[in-house]
Amino acid sequence: METVLNNAGQSLGLHKTKRSADLVTRSKALAEMQEAIGLPDAPLRIECIDVSHISGSNVVASLVVFEDGIPKKKDYRQFIIDDPRDDTASIAQVVSRRFKDHDEVRPYRPNLLVIDGGLPQVNAAAKALEASGIGNMHVIGLAKRMEEIWKPGAKYPIILPRNSEALFMLQRVRDEAHRFAISLHRNRRSKGMVDSRLDDIAGLGPIKKRALLAHFGSLKKISQASQDQLQEVAGIGPSQAAEIWQFLDQDNSQDSAVNTATGEIIES
Repeated sequence: METVLNNAGQSLGLHKTKRSADLVTRSKALAEMQEAIGLPDAPLRIECIDVSHISGSNVVASLVVFEDGIPKKKDYRQFIIDDPRDDTASIAQVVSRRFKDHDEVRPYRPNLLVIDGGLPQVNAAAKALEASGIGNMHVIGLAKRMEEIWKPGAKYPIILPRNSEALFMLQRVRDEAHRFAISLHRNRRSKGMVDSRLDDIAGLGPIKKRALLAHFGSLKKISQASQDQLQEVAGIGPSQAAEIWQFLDQDNSQDSAVNTATGEIIES
């Protein structure tokens, strides 16, 4: 028993030490960020916007929030981009939507808004903030290629040392925004694949599609069902069950796999 208590005490001590070290590291990162970017205070609330346009379709964006250097996931948001023309237009649209009615709906403003991109993207964000009536908002762009930090209208970027805690934190925030945008893109792509496959089955209208998905739960399970199991769905008779089974059986034989890490299609 004494050994167990000693081990527990050591584990608690290590946990407290790690938390203290993490707190010191985060505080150092925020202080470095304040000095490098020229902020009046340490950016205790950071918001980051990332636009994802994998394969050039289904353009989506994400907004993630970090407070005191820690993700605040309940404040995360995802956006479907309407009429995407290019990155700058998409960034402007997201910024406008984020800060619409901000005082009533989302009273907390970030101390720092980070845009995944370079000078064109951060300029677009700054113009959208101005158009939304948001003044004195500190916004930067973090360009991927050289990890340069751009301020609106700047001639030259801010370059942080590669071992800078501030740069590590900005990269972490940017990467989290990218991950969150990709998750929405992958979900929308998956739903589009389900809809398109079922749409290709003659005579299968929206009511029967919904009934099939409600009964089986996914396209994969529909594809694995026998003709008898398909007939258990309301409105699906023997002949249509045979058509669905034959179509999906042929479709499966020449199916493509999906890379779950990237959402990209892998040809078989």
